[in-house]
Amino acid sequence: MAVRMELSRILIRENSPSQRIELKEADGQRVVPIVIGIVEAAAIERRLMGQTPPRPQTHELLESVVTGLGANLERIIISDLRQDQYGAGTFYARLILRQGDQTVDIDARPSDAIALGCAHNVPIYVEQRVFDVLAEAEAAEVAAPEAFAPSDDDSDDFDPEDFTFHDDEDDEDKDDDPR
Repeated sequence: MAVRMELSRILIRENSPSQRIELKEADGQRVVPIVIGIVEAAAIERRLMGQTPPRPQTHELLESVVTGLGANLERIIISDLRQDQYGAGTFYARLILRQGDQTVDIDARPSDAIALGCAHNVPIYVEQRVFDVLAEAEAAEVAAPEAFAPSDDDSDDFDPEDFTFHDDEDDEDKDDDPR
């Protein structure tokens, strides 16, 4: 059984190659954080903000192909979480398309699936087995999947050097002195 989720946060650390998205259970408290790359995080953020690049990028191209073939993206399913012998985890996803009266099921990376679907509020689901794998890992006190294990530089401590900020109000207060 799949559980309905919502994209709740995108955590972008400009000084890190790994970024994180968090899916939160629509009618509950469970959260699934997934580590993704900076390019994918930027694509998700751009699409959520409705920003259109001057030339189609990968997700816009894929969206055009789906539409050009007369299909619609119905839902995204985070279908599996597989751990290797070292405790690192890899998430798997599927795109469920509707083309006329046929359903088309396509294997995808979760970050690409979410980037494709987020611009149009396509529903996201997580299969129960993903939650089961997470619960088993926690209960057995084995190393959590990479997506959930904090790295040495991924503490919850706020470090302003890790982030870039821009405040439009500050721009108005600046004088013309370039120093």
